[in-house]
Amino acid sequence: MFQINENYQKLPGSYLFSTIAKKVAAFSQANPDKQIIRLGIGDVTQPIAPAIIEAMHKAVDEMGVQETFRGYAPDLGYEFLRNAIAKNDYEARGCDIAADEIFVSDGAKSDSGNIQEIFGADVKIAVCDPVYPVYVDSNVMAGRCGDYDANTGMWSNVIYMPCTKENGFVPEFPKENPDVIYLCLPNNPTGTTITKSRLQEWVDYANRIGAVIIYDGAYEAYISEDDVAHTIYECEGAKTCAIELKSFSKNAGFTGVRLGYTVVPKELKCGDVSVHGMWARRHGTKFNGAPYIIQRAGEAVYSDAGKAQLKEQVAYYMNNAKTIKTGLQEAGYEVFGGVNAPYIWLKTPGKMTSWEFFDYLLENANVVGTPGSGFGPSGEGYFRLTAFGSHKNTVAALERIKAL
Repeated sequence: MFQINENYQKLPGSYLFSTIAKKVAAFSQANPDKQIIRLGIGDVTQPIAPAIIEAMHKAVDEMGVQETFRGYAPDLGYEFLRNAIAKNDYEARGCDIAADEIFVSDGAKSDSGNIQEIFGADVKIAVCDPVYPVYVDSNVMAGRCGDYDANTGMWSNVIYMPCTKENGFVPEFPKENPDVIYLCLPNNPTGTTITKSRLQEWVDYANRIGAVIIYDGAYEAYISEDDVAHTIYECEGAKTCAIELKSFSKNAGFTGVRLGYTVVPKELKCGDVSVHGMWARRHGTKFNGAPYIIQRAGEAVYSDAGKAQLKEQVAYYMNNAKTIKTGLQEAGYEVFGGVNAPYIWLKTPGKMTSWEFFDYLLENANVVGTPGSGFGPSGEGYFRLTAFGSHKNTVAALERIKAL
């Protein structure tokens, strides 16, 4: 008889956002007259910018003509997109990242889950707590995380780096040396970040102990402060210890069309083994490339018109973040984030747990957010709201919460 991967059976419950969707669906069915405002999942609401839509239309037309039709994309992605990424995201910031060190994919979520495949079965991972669930869950599926303790919400073989109010939601070096360190900056879910000098300390630390940093920079476009790095490769020595994940979902509204990329520098090695070569082998074996039409859309992100239009969209969402943060503070909530990221991290009132506050908001304000405990044990007692809704709904949600 066939056998299953028993590591999947170790995962507690369903994926966080699947659980939220089920709870909201049940509430809607029982209360069909209630208008729900969703500020939970980090999904964009503004339409794709005109310059990008124009590029997509042109690419669609090309696919209908024999001379310009495209089939499978190159393993790493089309050169026109990789060159645009290298020039705008790295060269413009003084970072020496070559086009052939960039791997185009269908999104940062896929890459953040898949990247663990190139590491040994016994590596020890370190994660911020709270944390984006995919980092931990994908390593659980691979059998690296040990046993789950339902009482603590922790895995026995994972190094947790608590990010709490007491340390400014900034991770500190763990007492036990990890092999793989996951950093998401600006952070999801807390909306906070660290200075460039502090990030340099993480790079120095990883190089010193022989660890690799998986650096999720999905929210880089929302950085507003000058002393925050837009890429880890602004730090000296990062090319020998860091893999960077980037997404077009949050900066360009590609959540529905899917596009991202991962940077693996050629200098990053495990002994004599090239990590770049390993990821190239994995990428070529398991992925047939993002669609040509979508990669042309990605190229348009870096056009002059695209940059201007996306700057306006980012400002739109960050205005929402300011509205949420200010409104919650006026209502007496303790609030964090919302300056360099489109997420607001708030302390639940009184002694409410994260899920109790979720139910309270849903039932009394008909507003959906995300319980902090879903991101890890240090998230208990906190709650995440996103700035990705429409401004009208954002204002309405704050009015409802203030009225509670």
